[in-house]
Amino acid sequence: MIHDQLQRSARESLILHFSKQEVDDLLVLERGEGPYVFDTQGRRYIDALSSLFCAQLGYSYGAEMADAASGQLRTLAFNTNWGTAHPPAIELAERISALAPADDYRVFFTGGGSESVESAWKLAREHFIAIGQPERTKAIARKVAYHGVTLGALSFTGVPGYKDGFGTPPIEVSHVANTNAFRASDADPAAATRRLLTEMEAAIVAAGADEVALIIAEPVQNAGGCLTPPAGYWAGLRALADKYGALLMADEVITGFGRIGEWFAISREQVAPDLISVAKGLTSAYAPMGAVLARSRVVEPLVEGRRVYRHGITFGGHPVSAAIALKSIEIIERDRVLENVRSHEAPLRERLVRLLDLPIVGDVRGAGFFWAMELVKDEDNTRFGQAERDDLLRGFLPGRLREAGLIARCDDRGDAVLQIAPPLISDAGLLDEIVAGLEDVLRDAAKHMGVG
Repeated sequence: MIHDQLQRSARESLILHFSKQEVDDLLVLERGEGPYVFDTQGRRYIDALSSLFCAQLGYSYGAEMADAASGQLRTLAFNTNWGTAHPPAIELAERISALAPADDYRVFFTGGGSESVESAWKLAREHFIAIGQPERTKAIARKVAYHGVTLGALSFTGVPGYKDGFGTPPIEVSHVANTNAFRASDADPAAATRRLLTEMEAAIVAAGADEVALIIAEPVQNAGGCLTPPAGYWAGLRALADKYGALLMADEVITGFGRIGEWFAISREQVAPDLISVAKGLTSAYAPMGAVLARSRVVEPLVEGRRVYRHGITFGGHPVSAAIALKSIEIIERDRVLENVRSHEAPLRERLVRLLDLPIVGDVRGAGFFWAMELVKDEDNTRFGQAERDDLLRGFLPGRLREAGLIARCDDRGDAVLQIAPPLISDAGLLDEIVAGLEDVLRDAAKHMGVG
């Protein structure tokens, strides 16, 4: 199909995800190369979002991935992990376990992020039933955090607008403050850690300490704009989970497999959670796949009691996806991709911090190749109102970013932010180009909004 035909066909046949269904000029991408993608009119864009935090390796490893997939398709095209297994899934589980922040994780495969969060919850429930604590049916999550849209995962999600109209959540979840230091009253990180952990403990007690099964959080929270934790925060969560007998879960659907320069972002906190959910970067988006990592203390009661984990996903651990994930891990190691992120993290931060000179940028935050700029309407960091956010984030910025040849994310699930997450293969020149493009776009956005 040519461009106009694709536009018409999309309007008539395709239901878009998280989008209005009437889009006048839908961005239709047909080709990728390195960190770039090309639309159906031949225009090139820097994919400064890694296709929604997924395309860790960019778009130039297709031949290697195709060889891995082809070899598996010729050997065993499909088999489930329902009472059987196959070599790619076993090898991948072993490989992931070896990269994890402790040496006793087992791996359950899923098809994506929401499925991973759902699977982790059901595994937590099975654990507590097996050890004679079936009353643990509640969880603690954080405000504004996004953990998925299937109904179980949606229970953890702390974005009220995503829940409206879908009925009573199936899981009782208490939501506590996130780690947004920009909007916090305490400038001292140590004070912030104390405040956040005090609130977390109070929420556990209020919910009934013997009824809380899970504490779930992202190492760097996506929704709200790349919210990093203060020092000691995750160690404090670990201590609270242990004190009250709950399981601690790191949702690494976005941060896992290199996004901040580590296989698992939680490794920077020197904490080993009981559960870890992953998805997007597991295959570098060359195939759909997710997983849950569970420590032995979670799984052993099921093993020892010869219990059935009453959960399964037909395509979880698909042989072709597993083969591609193994190839992706091999490439990340071979091409020193994590080292690339770590070496460019500090210079990228320095470049982005200079954007604070623009009157519309109130804060810059993030880690690795995962950054957000919070957008404000004046030097007092006043929030934009709803009509202003609609104009800025859904009106002006998307078109201006396309004009600049940049793909980034405009979001206001918390406050108004512009996010980037470049492919992990990006070099200094490309990162400079991204930041320069952002500077031009944001300068024009300030003029458009009458800021400064």
